Amino acid sequence: MDKQVVHTPKAPAAIGPYSQAIVTPFGMVFTAGQIAFDPASNTLVAGGIKEQTSRILENLKAILEASGSGLERVVKTTVFLTDMNDFAAMNEVYATFFPVAPPPGRPSRSPGSPATSGWKSTASPL
Repeated sequence: MDKQVVHTPKAPAAIGPYSQAIVTPFGMVFTAGQIAFDPASNTLVAGGIKEQTSRILENLKAILEASGSGLERVVKTTVFLTDMNDFAAMNEVYATFFPVAPPPGRPSRSPGSPATSGWKSTASPL
């Protein structure tokens, strides 16, 4: 069995030489990291950290469901914040997407992305 490429119109299209996700022959799903792009317009959603976190997780949910998986099977996410002062607000929204214990493991960090990008958050699950 070969790896399977995952694509769904319910999440932003890949804008480079990568896939939204890959399912391995062993059934593991590896997704591309997401930013808060609206899949209908492929533009950054309006609002702050809460709106962006929600859009990111909706995108990831759609990709995982298209792969035959779901958020309930995620074992690890990595969250990057441009401003650690947004941590509590991001965490509030994040918790609504992972309500079943135990939640996935997760480091959170601020990579120092340029403020001109408009990105408030990004996440990549495993």
